[in-house]
Amino acid sequence: MTVWDRPEPPARPVPLDRERIVAAAVALADEGGLAEVSLRKVAARLNAGPMRLYGFLATKEELFDLMVDEVKAEILPGAEEPPGDWREALRGIAHRTRRTALRHPWLADLLGGRPALGPNGLAVTEATLAALDGLADADTVLRATETVSAYTTGAIRREIAGLRAERDTGLTDREWQRASGSHVTRLLATGRFPALARFVHEAAEVDAETSFTTGLEWVLDAVAARLGEQPG
Repeated sequence: MTVWDRPEPPARPVPLDRERIVAAAVALADEGGLAEVSLRKVAARLNAGPMRLYGFLATKEELFDLMVDEVKAEILPGAEEPPGDWREALRGIAHRTRRTALRHPWLADLLGGRPALGPNGLAVTEATLAALDGLADADTVLRATETVSAYTTGAIRREIAGLRAERDTGLTDREWQRASGSHVTRLLATGRFPALARFVHEAAEVDAETSFTTGLEWVLDAVAARLGEQPG
């Protein structure tokens, strides 16, 4: 039985329900990351005894599942958004996933892995598959959505890791590059890294959103090419 199937216990003596528990856990994670989330700390924030939470949750992993599902509501397309083609639908899901992870950086640590079974997670999966449904056979659609998801997750994790490094060191990327510039210059001068030297000197520097968008469009191009190979 999943956490979503399990009935909730009576809300007494302190009014308590899964919605309040998850909201408190998300707030703790937003403030300090997943390391700050424990049943004890969540209970303290709710002025309840830690044992009370075990009536709603069996493990901390269940709490993480509920937290992920809570914020996945932010990835769903809004009712006011007009329907578009498959490419626009997948693009929208990817960009909303990135924006959600930037608001809740801990989400990057929990993306991927086993399928999300909560109502919002299932709704995101439904919207993703529905975008390509009917355009190819089931296996091709699954591989296509997995590919887009793998790119999205990897790019988000890399960006979040960079933001954490900036927070931990107190240096922006540009400041870090200046601080390490003499070391890199010496290494490139040895001639041992000619390809790296060319890209360091010639490649344009772009911001994280531009990098994410460019890579996503290339992945969508690849999906479009694969769909074009399907028999009509």
